[in-house]
Amino acid sequence: QVQLVDSGGGSVQAGGSLRLSCAASGYTYSRACMGWFRQAPGKEREGIATVHTNIGSTYYADSVKGRFTISQDNAKNTVYLQMNSLKPEDTAMYYCAAAGSCYGLAMSPKYWGRGTQVTVSS
Repeated sequence: QVQLVDSGGGSVQAGGSLRLSCAASGYTYSRACMGWFRQAPGKEREGIATVHTNIGSTYYADSVKGRFTISQDNAKNTVYLQMNSLKPEDTAMYYCAAAGSCYGLAMSPKYWGRGTQVTVSS
């Protein structure tokens, strides 16, 4: 079993920054791939970033590339999503996810966090 607790969302003006955190516990092999997804009202959930925790490789959706950075702190079993230059279209519920493997940005999460809301005003 893997438990994920995501946090760090909030309200910010366009151009601002936020850092999301995902604290993980449970079997390490079940979270070899960690990622962040988001879902805006009326839209499908989309994967925006992954990190392959064993080797540190990171991948991003085009919509966030150059603005968002996914990172990990293995000592704290925590994955972060640093979000800079936020835009109103980044407004969504953000979810942390874990899987035993992934291929680039593609992952099929087995575990999910409960989500944290990010609201960006213009």
